[in-house]
Amino acid sequence: MKMGLSAAEGMILHGLLEEAAGDIVVKLDKQGFIIHASANFAELGFDLSLLLLLPHVTDLAERSHDQDVSDYTGAVLSGRALGGWVEFPAITPEAPEGPGSANSQRWYALSLRPILDEEGEPNGAIGLMRSVQHLRALEGELHASVMTDPLTGLANRHAFCASLRRHLTSGGSHTVAIFAIDRMRALYMQYGQRTADDIQWGFAKFLDTMILPGQELAQLDEERFAVIMPEMTTRAANAWADDVLETFASLAMDSSSRSAKLSASAGIARIECTVDWTLRQAELALVMARAGGGMRVGKCRQLSANDHRAAQTAEQLLGVAAAAR
Repeated sequence: MKMGLSAAEGMILHGLLEEAAGDIVVKLDKQGFIIHASANFAELGFDLSLLLLLPHVTDLAERSHDQDVSDYTGAVLSGRALGGWVEFPAITPEAPEGPGSANSQRWYALSLRPILDEEGEPNGAIGLMRSVQHLRALEGELHASVMTDPLTGLANRHAFCASLRRHLTSGGSHTVAIFAIDRMRALYMQYGQRTADDIQWGFAKFLDTMILPGQELAQLDEERFAVIMPEMTTRAANAWADDVLETFASLAMDSSSRSAKLSASAGIARIECTVDWTLRQAELALVMARAGGGMRVGKCRQLSANDHRAAQTAEQLLGVAAAAR
């Protein structure tokens, strides 16, 4: 049995939808212009009763997403799509369009259903706009928790490796440095976890003040920090890392005989071949620096053409073996 709604019943339905979910109800003509909207449409900064020209549905989205809204609306109005949702950041008084406004964006999801004429052809559409701002906020928090270290707030190993991969793809002469506090295990055993955490947090903040524009800092694990130095030779990177270590040692001078004696070491390597190879080279250089007494910069030799081919072959074999498992 087919049942229709009168105009009065439709208005009641609109009101119930507004009260139940806070959704915005919109009605479009066959060109996609908004000819009717529920009262809470004013939250977007539009008052249809005061407008000389009706807004198009794409006018609601920021320029970076208006094509997505246009494609979705066009598909619905042409009968090529039924249902579904399109998400976009809306242009609102609180979220002005343009660069730098990402922090105040308000995200909505739009779902449209076509209105059919007597011949069964689309003659407009009715839809719901639903706020998905809380979902976007949760996604941002989840992304931050996955990509950052909880203690220092720096990018973690996963994020760092992704950035290394991008630099490998782009080419150029890039260098990576891995830093670590000397004798960190002994400090932990003597002073405990809380002091060790304080030392790591302080060292992270120190490195953050020492990195140069364009460099990227991350925390690889509980002891080691890494810095990507784009377009920097190993000689220049060695000089910079040496200055970092000397500055840290001077700032961490003993204030009393009982305080921890702090120093750090670093390993330098070129970003080349693969992510794993690059990190292994830098970590080996760090081991060599610490084995030499600490408070120094270790550097691995540059790869030859044969080394490159051997490393790439090894990485490919490892990938094949992993896929076979």
